[in-house]
Amino acid sequence: MTQGHGHPHPHPHDHHQGESLDQSEMAPVVDMSVADEELSPAQLSRRQMFRRAGLLGAGLTAAGVMGAPGVAAADSDAARHHVDHGGEREPRDGYLWLAGDHHIHTQHSSDGMYRVIDHVRHANAYGLDWMVITDHGSVAHAKIGVEKVNPDIVAARAAIKDTLVFQGLEWNIPAAEHGTVFVAPGRNEVATLKEFENSFDGSVKGAGASTPQNEALAIAGLNFLADAVRRRRVDDALFFANHPARKGIDSPHEIRGWRDAQPTIAVGMEGAPGHQAAGIAKPNGPGSGRGYYDNSPGADSFPGYPPESYKTFGGFDWMTSTVGGLWDSLLAEGKAWWITANSDSHTVFMDTSDRGPGSDFDANGRYNDPVYAGVANLSNGDFWPGFYSRTHVGSTGFSYGAVMDGLRHGRIWVDHGGLISGLVVRARAAGQPGVTLGDTLQVRRGAQVEVSIEITLANRPNWAQFVPTLARVDVIQGDVTGPVSDKDAFTTPATKVVQSFEVGKNSGTVSFTYKLGAVDRPVYVRLRGTDGNRTAPGLMGASVDPHGPQIDVFGDADPWKDLWFYSNPIWILPRR
Repeated sequence: MTQGHGHPHPHPHDHHQGESLDQSEMAPVVDMSVADEELSPAQLSRRQMFRRAGLLGAGLTAAGVMGAPGVAAADSDAARHHVDHGGEREPRDGYLWLAGDHHIHTQHSSDGMYRVIDHVRHANAYGLDWMVITDHGSVAHAKIGVEKVNPDIVAARAAIKDTLVFQGLEWNIPAAEHGTVFVAPGRNEVATLKEFENSFDGSVKGAGASTPQNEALAIAGLNFLADAVRRRRVDDALFFANHPARKGIDSPHEIRGWRDAQPTIAVGMEGAPGHQAAGIAKPNGPGSGRGYYDNSPGADSFPGYPPESYKTFGGFDWMTSTVGGLWDSLLAEGKAWWITANSDSHTVFMDTSDRGPGSDFDANGRYNDPVYAGVANLSNGDFWPGFYSRTHVGSTGFSYGAVMDGLRHGRIWVDHGGLISGLVVRARAAGQPGVTLGDTLQVRRGAQVEVSIEITLANRPNWAQFVPTLARVDVIQGDVTGPVSDKDAFTTPATKVVQSFEVGKNSGTVSFTYKLGAVDRPVYVRLRGTDGNRTAPGLMGASVDPHGPQIDVFGDADPWKDLWFYSNPIWILPRR
């Protein structure tokens, strides 16, 4: 196992619990004339809990907090159930599982239209705890857009305090596709992103072609980000490859090259692209492919990819959805490479707004504010952030740094359409606490190991106004065989679905245990779940994946009728 993930993480306390404040310390917490930034970390944490519970501004006093049993009970209930964000901020397995989206476009993108605050308000309303604004890298954006969007982001952070708003950009990766690049907020966030974009963006530098020189420029960009973190110019930086199989131009050796060059910066890819509404059939929708995966090979495409790779499977990218495919080939090397799911929101399906009139994007680096058009646009292919796709991150607290740390360490599961409400996975040997997603369990050779799975089933209607039903959960296991000699390998033969669990109920919580038995070789385990509406044998054959996602029907792929969730892996390594 590489990248230093060979140790279990501790179980940090929830940031709402374990804080003991006396009455004098509590008074400023409930006094809203005291600004958030004037509070201590413990006081701010307690205020956030009260705010999310709806208790602030309702006659709450310090004496009531300290002395009234009814309020104390309400505090506890709020910490457990936190209704306004779908119950996801309660601690589960020692972490807050915070839902987010790292791929969102605004009026500062040449093909976008919405204000930053529009996206942040919608994301907050649809239950997102964190999000990244990722306007397209371009000449106009590099020149003025990256600076112009920042005041809007800063204002949104101040207005919507319980959704974390990162500034990033969508990098035109030299020689490859697009990717999210973002940094931790701070005084150098704009300067760092601006220098990065002007120096390493494939569009700005005219470096889109698949040449060795352009591939080297992409690596240089990742090195720049790592150096910015090392020199403390920014506190942190991350990169995820976006819609990696859409055009076939992210070759296997490039993906390996990004990850190997800077494994703490290049940490993953979109397991499922955005633009999920694009698959809705005409006349009710765009009638394209989910994710606008409607391409065929081009001059810069990797020639080894099969025709099926240009389509989605159950809304997920071919690299992720194929058991024994490209993602598994990376995991079988022991490479920490994580998947996410995002909206890629540009223009929203059935929205009634239009770009502001009189806009000059090239001159101003932005479109004017959107206006009411009066007609629902059925040709738009996107959903609002949080409306359909969610990336759930196991975080040690509600902060920018904690979210980035959770992403870097792979404590991630993703879902579409609110298929499930919660997921806790733990691999362990007998009598041990074990480890969670993204981590590595080290055991003595021959130890009996099991994976416990606890799923909170969907407990409310999704935004299409039905309660999804989880039908089946698949356990996928593969051997860790070490580095490959062929950097363009995109299959691994020893990965398959090893057990499936039928759920058999549609409310509450279900638990399953997968027993690996005596572990005598290094392996990894990941999970997948489905509503069972559309399944087919996987591309590697029924013996590998008997009931995987079907290839999506181009022009008729309603995303609400085919829901899946995926988890990131856990590795199990026996000691010699």
